[in-house]
Amino acid sequence: MRMVILAVAVWFSGTTPFAQQGATDVGSRLMQQAVVKAALDAARRNEPQIIEEQVRLCEIPAPPFAEMARAEAYRDAFAALGLQNVRIDEAGNVLGDRPGAAERPRLVFSAHLDTVFPEGTDVRVRREGTLLRGPGIGDDCRGLAVVLGVIRALNDAGVETPGPITFVGTVGEEGLGDLRGVKHLFNASLKDRIDRFVSVDGTGLGITHIGVGSHRYRVTFKGPGGHSYGAFGLVNPIHALGRAIAAIADFQVPSEPKTTFNVGRIGGGTSVNSIAFEAWMEVDMRSADPAALASVDANVQQALDRALAAENGRWSRGRLDVERELVGDRPAGRTPAESPMVQAIVSVTRALGLPVALDEGSTDSNFGMSRGVPSVTIDGGGTGSGAHSLGESFDATNSWQGTQRALLVAIALARQ
Repeated sequence: MRMVILAVAVWFSGTTPFAQQGATDVGSRLMQQAVVKAALDAARRNEPQIIEEQVRLCEIPAPPFAEMARAEAYRDAFAALGLQNVRIDEAGNVLGDRPGAAERPRLVFSAHLDTVFPEGTDVRVRREGTLLRGPGIGDDCRGLAVVLGVIRALNDAGVETPGPITFVGTVGEEGLGDLRGVKHLFNASLKDRIDRFVSVDGTGLGITHIGVGSHRYRVTFKGPGGHSYGAFGLVNPIHALGRAIAAIADFQVPSEPKTTFNVGRIGGGTSVNSIAFEAWMEVDMRSADPAALASVDANVQQALDRALAAENGRWSRGRLDVERELVGDRPAGRTPAESPMVQAIVSVTRALGLPVALDEGSTDSNFGMSRGVPSVTIDGGGTGSGAHSLGESFDATNSWQGTQRALLVAIALARQ
């Protein structure tokens, strides 16, 4: 296959940040090149195949911490598209390299493999014209398919980028996965080799450049337990849990920066006529501001301490303890709106005649942002609804626009 090296202004040397000059109009300049036009035409032409891949991947279960079947299918797709050094790393991420004319800068272009749905969920996709219905069809089967569409369009047009692109399907983006896949990329598989990071996640045409951080705890109150009548007066873990939840529910948090808290799950006890020996809850806190996140975390810890002291002080028999397990730690961060990376993505979006919408969210890009690596998450096009529900749907009307935008983002950011 004949490869055409794109000739666009030099933005990058070694691993230093690429310059602002050139970022704000890169989209219009790329659109003037015949090879880019050919790639964009290929992306639109291939959209029916991309939709088929979206459905096929979505019908392979990928429940939390059990993404291997989908990972193996994704690895096979990478190999079929001619990527080099296709592999599954120790965390379960799928990686494949598309070499550039030089070794740097390296762009990582990714989507996540996992879903929020447990093992045994019916993941069959139902079609109603352009509407697809199925768990995970938008989040993130759409992203996975778009990544494959970008690779295919680059190949079809014979594009060679100045820098290499490593395409990735990550594990552990959802829920208690705690970004374990992308953390492994930065800490091990591609340590010190990631210059820019893009995640394609979900539907629409947004640009997520602010990473909402989160702390998640599993909190367990423990005591001796006993009979509800015979052991009355014994400390009660469920009562302590209730005290803690009531205190958390009364928190006052800032609206700017938006800061949130939630007790999402509770459990404990053995029967209605028993004083429980254990009661637990899972707590989620979020903010895009690290200081605000730390503040609400500190308030949760104080609420737990006070609930424990109050319950132990209320009764004369027994003593409770509390265990706090940090089960999720997503760092907050941002790639500023005025940064060259965001400006380049904005330029690309405008060049395609698409609306620009800067946003915040919690995605794989959080970790790169926290490490100071230019990182952004882009939506994959189309229109979605019901994410994280069994009734999730994806409308493929004009979904090719998302594929084209992702393609042009990849070309723009794989620059020297």
